[in-house]
Amino acid sequence: MDLGQRQAEAPGVAAASGAVTATVRGGDGWPVPEAVLTVIDGTGTQVARVQGDAQGSVVAAGLRAGAYTAIVTAVGHEPLARTTLVHDGTAATLGEVELRRVGGADLPSPGLWRIDPVHSSIQVTAKHLGISSIHGRFNEFAGEVRIGNPVESSTVEVRIAAAGIDTANGMRDDHLRSADFLDVERHPEITFRSTGLRPRGGDRWDLDGELTLCGVTRPVRLDTRFAGVGPDPWGGTRASATATTQLRREDFAMTFNQALQTGIAAIGTTLKVEIDIQAVREDG
Repeated sequence: MDLGQRQAEAPGVAAASGAVTATVRGGDGWPVPEAVLTVIDGTGTQVARVQGDAQGSVVAAGLRAGAYTAIVTAVGHEPLARTTLVHDGTAATLGEVELRRVGGADLPSPGLWRIDPVHSSIQVTAKHLGISSIHGRFNEFAGEVRIGNPVESSTVEVRIAAAGIDTANGMRDDHLRSADFLDVERHPEITFRSTGLRPRGGDRWDLDGELTLCGVTRPVRLDTRFAGVGPDPWGGTRASATATTQLRREDFAMTFNQALQTGIAAIGTTLKVEIDIQAVREDG
């Protein structure tokens, strides 16, 4: 097995042909590099211990058929154990294994947290011609998160400069700034103000709020995932979260489109919004 990995096996297991595989991800969906997969047989004996690669892939090969306990660990993450059944000549896959970061369940302390736009992003995706996607981002935004006690009483406010839309194409960006879409001359700012926060279990939350876009205010719900709290290199404390939602363009008076001869609209009517936020604790 040329994977640059180390494996410790019980006597007689090397001739077997079964395997256990996994792809290890963090709560944010990124690979957890060099995660360790330990395999325990029914007698409690460790039969394999393998280190994964930089992409989070890990394989424990040379296992006899039977039932095993697979334990996935990584530095800075909470361990996870699963049972699996191995058959000769096949790989028992654990699929994507998600490891929670140690301390990831710790919620931010009450107080004011300011969004750091340098280490945050707001991205929007729309379908193009029904077969591909156009990706854009807003480059200028600011906001505050006020963590309450209880945390469900927290509030979020975000302000986005509509003219900061960036799809890496100047002509397209100018069109998006026009009255056909964002109409930035009449509506230079996009705003979000939260109206409620509810837990969904684990690190998942529903963040409800009012989005004002192109002068139209509509309720939206953000599927939010809290990623954790930790110190930064500058002596501060940061919290991180991701959120997604989908918007209908027509709900915000953006009805411009071009119909193709096939009947498919050139631009999709739905926008996918993906948010990745770091917020810094403001002392005092």
